[in-house]
Amino acid sequence: MELYFLALLILLMALALGSGYPVAFALPGSAILTIGIAAGAGYLFAGNPDAYFHQGGPSQWLSAGVTNLRGVYWEVERDTLIAIPLFIFMGIMLQRSKIAEDLLMTMAQLFGPIPGGLGISVVFVGALLAATTGILGATVVAMGLISLPAMLRNGYSKPLATGTIAAAGTLGQIIPPSIVLIILADQLSSAVDQAGTTRQMLFKSATGQISMPSELGVVSTSAGEMFLGAFVPGLVLVGLYMAYVLTLAVIRPSAAPSVPREGAFDVSFVIRVFITLVPPLALIFLVLGSIIGGIATVNQAGAIGAAGALLMAGYRLREGSRGAYVPAIIGLIGLAGIAYTLSSHPVNIKSIATEQDVYYFRMALFFTGFILVALAWSGWRTYRFNNTLNEVMIDTAKTTSLVFIILMGAAMLTAAFRAFGGEDFVREYLNSLPGGFWSQFIIVMAVIFFLGFFLDFIEIAVVVVPIVSPILLADPSANITAVWLGVMIGLNIQTSFLTPPFGFALFYLRGVAPPEVKTLDIYKGVVPFIFLQLVALAIAGNYPSLVNYLPNRVNLLSETSPPPRNPKLQYCLEKYVAGEFAQKGPAIQQAIEKARALDLGGLPKPFTARVTRSFEKAAAAPGLLAAAFEAEKAVEAKSDAFRPLHDEVRNIQKEIRELEADIARAETTVSRMRGEDAEARRAPLEQRIEAWKADIKAAEARIPANWTETSTAFNKLTQAERDARRAYQQAADQGYEPVRELIKVLADTKQMITLEADLNAMEEKIVTGETEAVADALQDLGRSFGQVEGADDIRSALNKARRAIKGRSDQKTRAIAELNEAKKIFAEQMVWRKPAVQNLLPELEQYELTIRDTIGARQQQRLTEAQALSIAACSAGHRDVSLSF
Repeated sequence: MELYFLALLILLMALALGSGYPVAFALPGSAILTIGIAAGAGYLFAGNPDAYFHQGGPSQWLSAGVTNLRGVYWEVERDTLIAIPLFIFMGIMLQRSKIAEDLLMTMAQLFGPIPGGLGISVVFVGALLAATTGILGATVVAMGLISLPAMLRNGYSKPLATGTIAAAGTLGQIIPPSIVLIILADQLSSAVDQAGTTRQMLFKSATGQISMPSELGVVSTSAGEMFLGAFVPGLVLVGLYMAYVLTLAVIRPSAAPSVPREGAFDVSFVIRVFITLVPPLALIFLVLGSIIGGIATVNQAGAIGAAGALLMAGYRLREGSRGAYVPAIIGLIGLAGIAYTLSSHPVNIKSIATEQDVYYFRMALFFTGFILVALAWSGWRTYRFNNTLNEVMIDTAKTTSLVFIILMGAAMLTAAFRAFGGEDFVREYLNSLPGGFWSQFIIVMAVIFFLGFFLDFIEIAVVVVPIVSPILLADPSANITAVWLGVMIGLNIQTSFLTPPFGFALFYLRGVAPPEVKTLDIYKGVVPFIFLQLVALAIAGNYPSLVNYLPNRVNLLSETSPPPRNPKLQYCLEKYVAGEFAQKGPAIQQAIEKARALDLGGLPKPFTARVTRSFEKAAAAPGLLAAAFEAEKAVEAKSDAFRPLHDEVRNIQKEIRELEADIARAETTVSRMRGEDAEARRAPLEQRIEAWKADIKAAEARIPANWTETSTAFNKLTQAERDARRAYQQAADQGYEPVRELIKVLADTKQMITLEADLNAMEEKIVTGETEAVADALQDLGRSFGQVEGADDIRSALNKARRAIKGRSDQKTRAIAELNEAKKIFAEQMVWRKPAVQNLLPELEQYELTIRDTIGARQQQRLTEAQALSIAACSAGHRDVSLSF
């Protein structure tokens, strides 16, 4: 029965949307009506309002929708949505202030003289507007009003002109900053949690182990990572558009003729190009550059974009009048001053300690005042000039409200969809498809492509993505990242906006096109660009590194990058180290042999033993790493033969799990049945349960007889690889850590010597000083020795002396005895420390520097730039991990 109500839910939603009912109310209304009808039917026909729900009851699923709404607004972790109104404000302000129009006019004059130059300028400006406004309808309309008449007047073919404008206008859906990417990132962050739980259950059912290695987990995403991931595919798409226009102009000059500029390319034109082009480019650089550089979060970058748009509107609206650029100049002075201040001295109000800190803080505050004055002045101008600020704020509030109301309605609809087993139905359908992940992925992308004819990107992102993305992300055979999936969906949604007969961009352009442009011209014009978008989609699908590399690179080079010991980094880090061993192996072995020849006899025995053993481990590390990769090759050699059997058995086991789930649901339904006819209604379900149990036995019988033997043999190979990698990691850690510790001990000797005078003067303080003052002095001295590597015994003796002083009775004698013990340890350490500093420390430091980036790579606080770049490239692809499940 659940499927009937699921169909009713979809039918009600389709009817509401098809009748033109507002989406914001059609989505939750369909959900509430369907849940209410199902509850009423259950009460009337089964005596239980919960009877026709997949799980739970109407109150549970209505509250689940409310919980989803609360998650959108009140969860601190989901503050990414704050960026939406900021970027909307930025886009509308740039649109209303005519900056987009200036870009189109100036670029058309700049590129016009080359073949297809006017079309290339439209694509170029479309990309710039995409990176500043990101609003599809406004961009297409603006470019259609400004560029289309100019292109037709200069002899461009109608299909090419309309196709170029429509395609360039949709770039805002994929080129960051994009509202599509922000919403997709928000939806995918929840999907990652569900996919991670599913993969954990799959790992447990397949291996019997409770905990799954973190390197097998699902890789999450954020809005910033989505921006970074979409950046390169967006540029690829722009390049394809430009190449098409240029190629067509060369092959058919009559379709895209060059347009000579009226007037000379003089200084005034250069200045105009500079003033028109540089500010938007600078704003793009500040917004995207701050995210890519890890300087700002997406929300902070959105604030930067909104402020920059306000400054640009402040001078554009007063262009030609006296003092038009004064607020912008003041803002630039403030930015330059803050940049100079931060480059001269770190500014942090929480860590002000010196007069210099106060001075630079005041300087930063002073220049911040310049920016505030510039923003207030620009804001006043936009408020006074044609009421621009008021209208922009109203439009921003309307658009933002539309986005968030749709988000809320979609949360209700998703809850209802799950209430009637829709998620399980979709999962079972996708999992039943032959061809594994890629067949599932193609079906999902085809559905999204089709829905793009009728629904806006927001509805697709918040209705479809939460349902299908957990299924795709959980599949270990593809092991895709959430960033890649989000970018692929974004590219797909963009493609659907161009597709006849229902593409939104086509409707926008048709509304502003002159009468001589027929609808058929628009349809013909977009077909090549649809093909180019599909090419870009295929490129991003076949080369996931185009999407994943930049987010990986920024993450690994940032201040918050994971340490080299992070389990997810080990495979790629070991590949980097293996490459370094191949290039620098002789030099490393020579350094190890030279270190072995050092005379360690003057060191304490524990140091001598550990350091000597570390040389042996370091010498063995390259061979152990080579053995690990040989073990990997052995696994790969058997993988192709084992995979068909593995997939066959796992599919049978999945079938068994689904039957067991069906049995559990049916037994729950049976237990809920009440009324006089309950016994009669139970009988068919009980018969079905018995049939399912028989199906389980039949499925178990289909498992090949050689499964246990073959899987055991393959698991031994994989276990051998894991053991080999563990052996290398232990050897590398033990081959580096003792040397690093000894270097720290010897390097701190100078600091320890500076404490000798205080240590010798402490006895007199104990004898003559006040108890509290002496205790404090002993505590301070103990802390100072605590900062010296290898001086813990001295600190311990001083702490014992302090406790003796603070005892109930006067125990100065005991305190002095503990102090003498500290002096004795100090003297003993000086006996071996001073010669070792002179004779051993330089050699050990040179040795440590030689092995630091290879044998000692795991022990560093952060990755080096070379390591980070290598790991970013290595992990940018998708690695099949299905045989681990």
